Amino acid sequence: MKIYKFSKKHGKKVEKYQSHLATYVKMAQANEAATIGYMYIEGEGTVGYHEAPIAQLFIVVEGEGWVTGENRKRIPIRRGEAALWGKGEWHTSGSETGMTAIVIQSEALHPEAFMEIKKQHA
Repeated sequence: MKIYKFSKKHGKKVEKYQSHLATYVKMAQANEAATIGYMYIEGEGTVGYHEAPIAQLFIVVEGEGWVTGENRKRIPIRRGEAALWGKGEWHTSGSETGMTAIVIQSEALHPEAFMEIKKQHA
């Protein structure tokens, strides 16, 4: 599992369309079909330990919680950070107080080109 930050400092100012005080941070590029969804984890909620059927990018947009990889070690994660699980990687996630994430799933995700790695865990 890899943990990413996608803070504003890594973005580019939006200068088109008469934009003002706007920054765009590209998070990932999918070269194949992708599904994109919201994941709501209530306080004390979890998504059970399971194998990723395809690569999954879990982008926290509200709240905070934790994620694990195959070693089941809980890694704190919060708004502005993301976890990437590779195809076949076992993982789980949860939150004590509630967390909302955007989940992008695709056979070909390449976030490394756009985001700073916060930590890397096997």
